[in-house]
Amino acid sequence: MVDEGAIMKALAGVAGPDGKTPLSQSGAIGGLTQREGKVYLSIAIDPAQASHLEAMRLAAEKALLATPGVASALVTLTAERAPAPVQPGAKHAHPPRPRTPESVAGVRNIIAIASGKGGVGKSTTAANLAVAMAREGWRVGLLDADVFGPSAPRLFGLKEKPKVEKSFIVPLTAYGVKVISIGLLIEEEAPVVWRGPMVMSAITQLLREVEWGELDCLIVDMPPGTGDVQLTMAQSAPLAGAIIVSTPQDLALIDARRGVAMFDKVKIPVLGIIENMSYFICPHCGTRSDIFAHGGARHEAEKRGVPFLGEVPLDMAIRETSDNGKPIVAAEPDGAHAQSYRAIARSVIAHLEGKPQRAAPKIVIG
Repeated sequence: MVDEGAIMKALAGVAGPDGKTPLSQSGAIGGLTQREGKVYLSIAIDPAQASHLEAMRLAAEKALLATPGVASALVTLTAERAPAPVQPGAKHAHPPRPRTPESVAGVRNIIAIASGKGGVGKSTTAANLAVAMAREGWRVGLLDADVFGPSAPRLFGLKEKPKVEKSFIVPLTAYGVKVISIGLLIEEEAPVVWRGPMVMSAITQLLREVEWGELDCLIVDMPPGTGDVQLTMAQSAPLAGAIIVSTPQDLALIDARRGVAMFDKVKIPVLGIIENMSYFICPHCGTRSDIFAHGGARHEAEKRGVPFLGEVPLDMAIRETSDNGKPIVAAEPDGAHAQSYRAIARSVIAHLEGKPQRAAPKIVIG
């Protein structure tokens, strides 16, 4: 581990947001994390100054890279500012113009894999779908946007830290998929204790400051729920659509409905619903058990008028291969479970190839 005193000494040579005070003494350092020579630094700024402080950010990265023991550095600018109070009698200001998201260079399609709640196997589904699409001949990337519970490093068996070249992060590749995750930048058991603006800044940087190259599809593994990250992705990139993962039980379907409704609200098409843990086949007697009921996701898809993409069983092999860092589509490509994921992948590809690129949504949060 690099001595924190050495890091602060390096940052003392960089002028902080006011252009005079050394960054290390400016009080603007919002977070500092390091792992095996990889340093991640966030600098809190006034959002109105963001465009003028890019030079400071680059200078901080350069100073960190020159510090003995630092192999790579990633510096982000985070902004958090309370709205100004409304004066009595003052006229309401016009709402800000909606920001039109820009496409990500080289990426043809971006799709979100989402769930209304955790524990339904969303990340496992995203990983296997990414590998399945790659096996169908597509160039695929996966962005793990679950900052507080990143799963991609374990699912893909990745332990090496990404390199930074010319201020761009170089994603790691596993089973034909380019992968990036905040979990590759911090220790596996280290908690991420960040406020919302820091999370939003990190997600934006992992989307836009990664050397994705030419991709047919970038899959974004969303955190569970319908919060800030989902809105940030909707505002930051022209999503081609979203896929909802749910188990068949009523409790999960309630949250799946919220997920569908959220994407409807921000004008992002729902490409379909996947029923995960759909049924269980006993490996000893061959008896089928519908542990979480069965068919609920299919009925919900029909009710909502969105495609039902398929069923994936609850099976120990899927769990074991995931824990071992080799998704079942890669571990057993000819097996029945892999074929389920590949059938879903073919449906998604057919949908994406059959529709023109949609413009990014314009979102105004009132």
